[in-house]
Amino acid sequence: MAAVDGYTSIQVDSLTPHIGAQVSGVALGDTLSNEQFSEIYQAWLDWKVLVFRDQQLDGEQHKAFARRFGTLHVHPMQHSYGGDPEILRIKTTKDSKYTAGNGWHTDVTCDEIPPMASALYITETPEHGGGDTMFADMYLAYDLLSDTMKSLLANLTAVHDGALPYLGNYKVAPPEGDAYPKNEHPVVISHPETGKKVLFVNTGFTSHIKGMHPFESKALLNMLFDHIDKSHRLTCRVAWEPNTLTLWDNRCTQHHAIWDYYPESRYGERVSILGNSRPTA
Repeated sequence: MAAVDGYTSIQVDSLTPHIGAQVSGVALGDTLSNEQFSEIYQAWLDWKVLVFRDQQLDGEQHKAFARRFGTLHVHPMQHSYGGDPEILRIKTTKDSKYTAGNGWHTDVTCDEIPPMASALYITETPEHGGGDTMFADMYLAYDLLSDTMKSLLANLTAVHDGALPYLGNYKVAPPEGDAYPKNEHPVVISHPETGKKVLFVNTGFTSHIKGMHPFESKALLNMLFDHIDKSHRLTCRVAWEPNTLTLWDNRCTQHHAIWDYYPESRYGERVSILGNSRPTA
């Protein structure tokens, strides 16, 4: 890690030159000063993924920190988990049929307005290691494409379908009489705060590109998914320790929770923040 200058109320150390930073000198369970929150917010925009170690949080403190960013999100699968609708439990044991997020994705892009951020607080980690989360920089994923490919993608729209992971992979039916969200978003969006262009398709939710034959859509999406999966320069890696909270900008990142710790367990709770507007080109 390398120290980042420009902060006075927190300490920021980068994980890579372009994505990921560890923040210290702050207790998220306390009431943050305006200066502390302002610097955390700016670091979040700059580094996209922030890691806070040695945090002591109960559910209300976790939600209070997230509410500084905006209104909390309720996950489409929350009906199957029960409990606090604003806290998504992330629990994997030897008996689990799947682990949440085991594949590159951006959270809940099937929503009309996907979450702008997620804050995952891990309290139990596998005894013998494993369970890291990889994050990928979708600004850089776009920048690395050729000008010809950027021109091709510029006016395309993709369909994001919640049934793909929730019903197809996890086998959890939607609430009775309802359906999982399904929405259309541009393949390339502009980040609403930084203005930078973002590659906005992911294996978790993107089903197809509108206006293309199925074989064309599949070929193009598979190329883009392969680009994200195999371009290791896009990524940073968060090694969890108990009582670590990681906050990420869901508008310009993807993440992959690695299930490499069977038969041991990992437990955490995630709170997400609603976006302010639909993704736009």
